[in-house]
Amino acid sequence: MNILIVDDEQLIIKGLRRSLEQQGYTVFAAYDGAQALDIIDNESIDFIILDLMLPDIDGMILCQKIRQNHSMPILMLTAKDGDYDKILGFEFGADDYMTKPFNTLELIARIKAITRRFKIEEARPSISIRGLVINKDERTVHIDESMIRLTVKEFDMLYLLAQHPGRVYTREQIFNHIWEEEPLDVRTIDVHIRNLREKIEQDPKNPEYIMTKWGVGYYFNKN
Repeated sequence: MNILIVDDEQLIIKGLRRSLEQQGYTVFAAYDGAQALDIIDNESIDFIILDLMLPDIDGMILCQKIRQNHSMPILMLTAKDGDYDKILGFEFGADDYMTKPFNTLELIARIKAITRRFKIEEARPSISIRGLVINKDERTVHIDESMIRLTVKEFDMLYLLAQHPGRVYTREQIFNHIWEEEPLDVRTIDVHIRNLREKIEQDPKNPEYIMTKWGVGYYFNKN
């Protein structure tokens, strides 16, 4: 597995590289956001360890940029330990969060746990949550055994959100994932979400599955 460490502290990268290589991982290192994006575009990166305090770009913003086109797990490292920063990190697309100083063995354990969970989510042919069943291979959706007919884009959007319950996706991120191009008019996402809610929600005005994060985007309710 290829792991990218993004941190401007050389000693941290040196220590993590040694420990991760001992576990059999291939390690890439970036000391700022621009270098990180270049490596991601040119290498096959499977996992990212991302520091929030970078010299050229805020780590939250970098995480958001990465999430526009990539879905590999991201573990954030930061000296900040406030709950607000953790919540914000998850909303910007992080899968886990550790504060400095950290225990390297714990970090490796978290990498392994996140990777196992990620592979299971990617491999499973269907998702079943509170009576809603989404079958990826058959591209079908059922609610309490009744088939729901969705358009191609509606299905792709629902499956994207349901794969990672609780993860907030911006309209731009959804557009990039579904249309695989830069967003022309992200308002089309709102139209698709509204149509999707009309089809799968018992009460579209009080949704159970697809939730709105005001000022940010949409997420699938994990509760």
